[in-house]
Amino acid sequence: MATPSTSAAPDPMVERLRAALGKRAFTEQKMFGGTCFMINGNMLIGTSKRGLLVRVGRAAHAATVALPHASPMEMGGRSMEGYVHVAAQGTAGEADLAGWLGRALAFVETLPPKVKPAKVAKRPA
Repeated sequence: MATPSTSAAPDPMVERLRAALGKRAFTEQKMFGGTCFMINGNMLIGTSKRGLLVRVGRAAHAATVALPHASPMEMGGRSMEGYVHVAAQGTAGEADLAGWLGRALAFVETLPPKVKPAKVAKRPA
C-alpha cells in the first residue's frame, strides 16, 4: 500500500521561471510564501499565492503598475515601491512571462552584487 505524500505539489511557475532563466546563474530562496529567484544576491522575481512578484525598481514602478494584470506589491498594508504583483492571467503565455522577466532583469542587472558578510568567530570567554 502506497503512503500518501506529505509534500506539496511543485509550483509550475517555479519550473517555468527556471526554464526562462536558462543558463543564467541564479539561486533560489524561499521568501514571501513562495520561491524567489536571485541574481548576484539580489532578488529578481518570485512566485506567490497571489501571482508573480516582479522587482522593477522605483523608477519603473508607476509605469509598470499601469500595465494590465499588474498591481503594487503590498506587505503589512504597505505598498512596496519597486515591486509589483502580476496576476496569473498576465503570465499565461511564455511571451508574457518573458516580458515580466525582462523587466526584472533590466533593473536587477544594474545593481551591484550583494556580498554576504563573513561570519566572525566568537572567542572563548
